[in-house]
Amino acid sequence: MQDLLARAEKIGALLKARGETVAVVESSAGGLISAALLSVPGASVFFQGGGVIYTRIARTALLGITNAEMEGVRSSSEPYARLLARTARHRLNATWGIAETGAAGPMGNSYGDAAGHSCLAVVGAVERVITLETGSGDRVANMQAFGGRLLDLFTEVLDAQK
Repeated sequence: MQDLLARAEKIGALLKARGETVAVVESSAGGLISAALLSVPGASVFFQGGGVIYTRIARTALLGITNAEMEGVRSSSEPYARLLARTARHRLNATWGIAETGAAGPMGNSYGDAAGHSCLAVVGAVERVITLETGSGDRVANMQAFGGRLLDLFTEVLDAQK
């Protein structure tokens, strides 16, 4: 967790300096991303909100994503990660939306993805979506890897927007 906190401090400083905000959706990271960002003193200036969207019920109830919006999109995919980030950004009126969706393990998911698979999205002035494959079935290590890689991706995007 300590490595996530250091990454979040850098993001918090960048967002505060720019007057920008972020909304977070996570699934397999289980709240670690939001926890890291909220550990930054003054997080209320940049953290609009976030949620662990782990099920279809949560997706519908908390984000309002309809079955029609999910047409042709499967969970644990890059298009789904992008949809989550776009939706959170819009619903929470944030400058940036970031999202993570995947299979932490120790087994893969029902879509055929192996444990250690995660799709990560950053949506704002630009959009970046990537897939991470850790090759590991270690659930906790994957959760931390997913959170760390999304925070790194967000930092890369923010640094490129200077």
